[in-house]
Amino acid sequence: MVHGAVLLRSKILTAEQLEALTTDHRNAGLTPADVAMLDVVEKIVLDAYQVTSEDIEGLRDHGFSDEEIVDIVLAASARSFMSKTLDALGAEPDEEYEADPTLTKVTAFDR
Repeated sequence: MVHGAVLLRSKILTAEQLEALTTDHRNAGLTPADVAMLDVVEKIVLDAYQVTSEDIEGLRDHGFSDEEIVDIVLAASARSFMSKTLDALGAEPDEEYEADPTLTKVTAFDR
C-alpha cells in the first residue's frame, strides 16, 4: 500500500493507471515485456514454487538479462516477505502513507 501511495503522490501513476495495473496488468497498456515480468512476479507472490524454467526463459525472450531476472525475483520476493511479515504482526502503515480504501483494495492482492 505504501508503494502505491508513493507512486500516486509522486505522480508516477494516476489512480486509474495504478488500479488498471493492479487489477489486470495484462490489459493495462503495458509492453509485452512488462506483462511477462508481472506474470512471473504474480507467481512469485502467490506460489513461488510455480515459477518454471519456461517462465524464466520467457523473460529472457523478452530481453531481460539474467541479472535483471535475479533483480525481479529478489524485489518481488522481498516485497512479498515484508508485506506478509507486517500483516502477520498486525503492523499499520505510518499515518502519512494511509491509503484511501480504493488504493488499499487494489494494492492488497497478495494478502
